[in-house]
Amino acid sequence: MTQRFVSRGLTLAALAAVSVLAACESGPSKAELEAQRLAAEAAARQPPPIALNDGVAQAASIYVAYLREAGTIQPGGFDSAEAVQSALRKGVAYDPAQLSRGLIAYGAILALQSPEFVAGVRQYAIDPAQRQQIVAQIVADPAYAATFPGADAAAGLITDAISKDALAVRVIGEAIEQDAYTIQERTDPRRRWAVAHIQNREERLEGAKTLSAAQMLPSAEDSARLLTAASSGSGLGVTPSRKAPPYTPAVTRSLAIAALAALGAAGDEARANTEALTVETNNEFCLNMSKLMLYQCLAASRPSYEDMFCLGRHVVRDVASCTTTAVLSPIITVGDPQETGVTPAASAAQTAVAVTPAPTQTPAPSN
Repeated sequence: MTQRFVSRGLTLAALAAVSVLAACESGPSKAELEAQRLAAEAAARQPPPIALNDGVAQAASIYVAYLREAGTIQPGGFDSAEAVQSALRKGVAYDPAQLSRGLIAYGAILALQSPEFVAGVRQYAIDPAQRQQIVAQIVADPAYAATFPGADAAAGLITDAISKDALAVRVIGEAIEQDAYTIQERTDPRRRWAVAHIQNREERLEGAKTLSAAQMLPSAEDSARLLTAASSGSGLGVTPSRKAPPYTPAVTRSLAIAALAALGAAGDEARANTEALTVETNNEFCLNMSKLMLYQCLAASRPSYEDMFCLGRHVVRDVASCTTTAVLSPIITVGDPQETGVTPAASAAQTAVAVTPAPTQTPAPSN
């Protein structure tokens, strides 16, 4: 009797185990399947995450680092000829192409600080086919990015932040330029060394050219901070602002890179696109012309007060002027550029950085 009870218990246990196994083999329940389906549909309605390659952040870090360094140049009041030369070496240490590309890259990260612009772009990233079509349109015509909702908010952030930085640098340049006159006054105790002729003038000019040609290295710390700000949409402490079109080519290209990032299409696989978008010939031309004017100024300069003028006008102030023009002065083509041989933008930039003779109030001593 006991044996039959044990056998029956074993049989019932075996049957229960078989039932459990059968239930497992039959797969998830209808409720579970429905939940999975709804989750998949919800995921399909989400755009891809914001994606920006670190090449853009590195380019932006070069611009940010140089502007920060330029902001530490002494605004006049130099106490020795060497102090002038030290400031000159600090100021000339930028490559025009790199600085121009960095400005546009930084502008893109500033644009990504606008929730309105990012949301305006990302609403078109849900459908994969539409997303690819829009990406192709932006790459073919960067100005297309300026048509997205919130573009004026993003453009406002770009122009406000960059023009404020440029203004701070311009103030330094104008102060240095003014001090080049002040230091010549007979009552200024610095006049003695300021009017004396500079030693090794040719070496000083060649040194400026060498520093100008050196490649600028990105800051790892700034790059990481900027990349985080691009992904999170915060961290740069920008002030909300709006700017209506038309936009400069530099601002347009910054918006284009930011739009690609918001579409999830500016990651490592898209480096070729983002690098091409950072190239803007008008701003590069302006900065290159500034360098040429600087070299001419230094070649003609003899006393230290003239080097002060070259520093204030053709290093500090010109960088600020080119930067401001890049974000605030739309380029409007008038007539056929082929007829004149130079674009209106190039002509304007050339005029802006035309050679101005070094100031002279009193002649240098003859001995």
